[in-house]
Amino acid sequence: MNSIPEIRPEQSLELLKELHILTRDSKLNQDSRRKLKQVYHLYQFIEPLLAEVMTARGDLTLVDHGAGKSYLGFILYDLFLKGRDQGQVFGIETRSELVEKSRELAQRLGFDRMSLLNLSVEDSIESAQLPQQVDIVTALHACDTATDDAIRFALHRQAQFIVLVPCCQAEVASVLRRHKSEALAQTALAEIWRHPIHTREFGSQITNVLRCLLLEAHGYQLTVTELVGWEHSMKNELIIARRGITPRGNARERLGRILQELKLDDLQARFDY
Repeated sequence: MNSIPEIRPEQSLELLKELHILTRDSKLNQDSRRKLKQVYHLYQFIEPLLAEVMTARGDLTLVDHGAGKSYLGFILYDLFLKGRDQGQVFGIETRSELVEKSRELAQRLGFDRMSLLNLSVEDSIESAQLPQQVDIVTALHACDTATDDAIRFALHRQAQFIVLVPCCQAEVASVLRRHKSEALAQTALAEIWRHPIHTREFGSQITNVLRCLLLEAHGYQLTVTELVGWEHSMKNELIIARRGITPRGNARERLGRILQELKLDDLQARFDY
């Protein structure tokens, strides 16, 4: 048990120290209070999805793609799965040193149903180390195309829910820059991304629009909102996708038209699955 009012009684203080939410002497400072508030805010979005799957199946499998230090996986396990007999969290990360540290921490905390895998995206899609049925796929601040990798994995495994918080996104912006002169000669709309800062921000916006259309083309219903207040982070977009039955009829067509009209044809293969 802990005696800090802001922290839930069942939470692991050792974990919160490892995540730098608590100081080493088990105190909260102003910065750590802000971090804790963000953790609880994100959990409020994901907890209902976990509960829905658990109620329907009596079990759940969550895969955190591009897990890094497995911050999200540890928090979800600690708050939701630790007190239950069923449910498993997998963290997928390509950096072996981070995987080893996370494995050591999971063992130390007794998080027996948490598995950390050192796999590439391609390997994870077909890997027998992961169950065939995946209920929820998450990607928190996975940089650039890592979010798209998580989407590919989730679609291949037919995940019931996909939760994305995209981070820095450079690929679309680089293609916009490459074709900027041609676009400016053809349409006044190219003024939207003429200046470098606008290219970067518009590229980020378009990337997420294309991702949403791709998910809708595969039959997912979307909620797109902000994760935390802008005073905390500019990387603030939260995309929650729920697998439905019927794909949005014009999603694939609109995705293709956007790629064509913005001179992004170079990216057709990335969204053609």
